[in-house]
Amino acid sequence: MHYDIISADCHIDLPWLPEDLFTSEARAELKERMPYVAETEQGRHWVSRNGAQFGLQNGMGSAGRRYVPGQIHRSDRMAEQGLYRDGEAGIRRLTEPELRIKDQDLDGVQAEVLYGILGASMRLGDDEAAADMMRIYNAWLADFCATHPERFAGLANIPSHDVDAAVQEVERVAKRGVLRGIEVANTHTMAPLFDPSWEPLWAAAEGASLPLHYHTIGPRMDYDFAKMAPLQRRQAFAVHITSFQLAMSNIIMETIYGGVLEAHPGLKMVIGESGIGWIPYILEHMDLEWEDQFKDLTLTMKPSEYWRRQCYATYQSDPIGIRLLDILGEDNVMWGSDFPHPDGVWPDSKDFIERELGDMPAATRRKIVCENAAALYGFAA
Repeated sequence: MHYDIISADCHIDLPWLPEDLFTSEARAELKERMPYVAETEQGRHWVSRNGAQFGLQNGMGSAGRRYVPGQIHRSDRMAEQGLYRDGEAGIRRLTEPELRIKDQDLDGVQAEVLYGILGASMRLGDDEAAADMMRIYNAWLADFCATHPERFAGLANIPSHDVDAAVQEVERVAKRGVLRGIEVANTHTMAPLFDPSWEPLWAAAEGASLPLHYHTIGPRMDYDFAKMAPLQRRQAFAVHITSFQLAMSNIIMETIYGGVLEAHPGLKMVIGESGIGWIPYILEHMDLEWEDQFKDLTLTMKPSEYWRRQCYATYQSDPIGIRLLDILGEDNVMWGSDFPHPDGVWPDSKDFIERELGDMPAATRRKIVCENAAALYGFAA
């Protein structure tokens, strides 16, 4: 297949999955603890018996919000294509392979990398059930991707609360051989990535040749919204949304300073939907601090050299980052549309790409929007 545009960051969200997926596939002792769809006064919602809420069935974004016209411009553009109207009618355009391909064809995207349901699994508030939930999702995702391997590169969802369980799931996924990477649950409470407890996971991922992914979840929400006036709540939320990607700096620093990439030179790491404009500062500053006072760490080269050798970042719109490609490395950046999230650029991806990359040398542009992802995820022409 010929590729011109590959999106390295797209999503399958829980609200659009088959409503009986988890209850029908869970182990017998966990069926009552799985998410399911229930009739509520606000419509059909994904819920669980322990009170967890996962949003409106076929709702907007990972949280399954109800679409409100005029509230978010990008959502309005998606609504113009009938996405939410079809969702209300029970047409699962995002999780029926042929319908999803039709939507990506509309956007000029020939292949996509699929991030998953880790946010929902954490909202479940039940680690044991969440691990089984990920197993079920990974099996479903492999079936989904196997229908069109030339179009879909799925990422297996891996728990972070139990490294042994994470390794078992990596081994299971690798044995089947359909999914093309692992996405580890990125939480504010997980052990730092330089903690030795993670070592079995690094070894398993490297041994299976599965790139390691962490998707942005934003900074910790420390504001006390209950005590704020309405305008203050909006201001606090604006701060949270605007700083969303910057929390990913810890992933880079903990992994590189922690010697993970030194010890595992075959391991590839991707930070998803992270943006790129802030990364050059982190790389330059890591090099400075390493040279100045941290040469006792287990590193044999500059921190920025590990980035160039083994790391990638995805973005959907970042004109500042594009101006800093000489520091980032044109081989380390991958464009993604973030489809179907309300801050994504579908169905206008070509316009965004042309506006931000139109003056760039054709070979560099092609790396960012196609070739880097093709090489990492095995999309062959």
